[in-house]
Amino acid sequence: MLRRTILIIAAGVLLLVALAAYLLFSGVKRATEPILGLQAELTTQVAAFLHPTPTIMPDPVTIVHEVRALARLETMQYSVEKVITAETGQGPFGFLFGDRLLLVAHGEVIAGLDLDRVGLDDVRVDAQGRVSIKLPPAEVFTTSLDNEKTYVYDREVGLLRKGDVELESAARLAAEREMEQAAIEDGILEQARLNGENYLYRLLRSLGFSEVAFRSD
Repeated sequence: MLRRTILIIAAGVLLLVALAAYLLFSGVKRATEPILGLQAELTTQVAAFLHPTPTIMPDPVTIVHEVRALARLETMQYSVEKVITAETGQGPFGFLFGDRLLLVAHGEVIAGLDLDRVGLDDVRVDAQGRVSIKLPPAEVFTTSLDNEKTYVYDREVGLLRKGDVELESAARLAAEREMEQAAIEDGILEQARLNGENYLYRLLRSLGFSEVAFRSD
């Protein structure tokens, strides 16, 4: 009987100890929750300060300077990558006054035929349903950079000067010129002409013309 009483008392004591430990743990957890929340919020604010998200605020006023109808037949597109080095203030004291950047540029060059330049005298149709057309020379319509893929890979600014704000713009303009020139040297205009003639040939034949020819006179 005495032994049973001792076991009951011991069980009660263990139960009280477990209950007290649970209450203590719950209190500590509740007490540290605000601290952990504050720490997480502070970490988020620090990250936002070190890596801020730019705020874009476009002016609500839009000015349209010109509206013009186009009759361009785009027949060839090149995707080009070009590496441009732009620098200023280089020389023996470049480490003090120099500014140099390396731009990796990605862009597109689009060429084709401007059909708005085709006049009435350029199209001849005979009684047999044969047509001959004098097409204008192929030309480059647009050369544009892909801003999502174009980036400054490296930049070195001298110790005694600030970075030239116009240097990257100059590098981007040079990249567009170089990409256009590279596409022309690779034959984009000739390919644009051939593609334009093939497209117009199929179109005119589908309209019922028995023969289609392209002349250069």
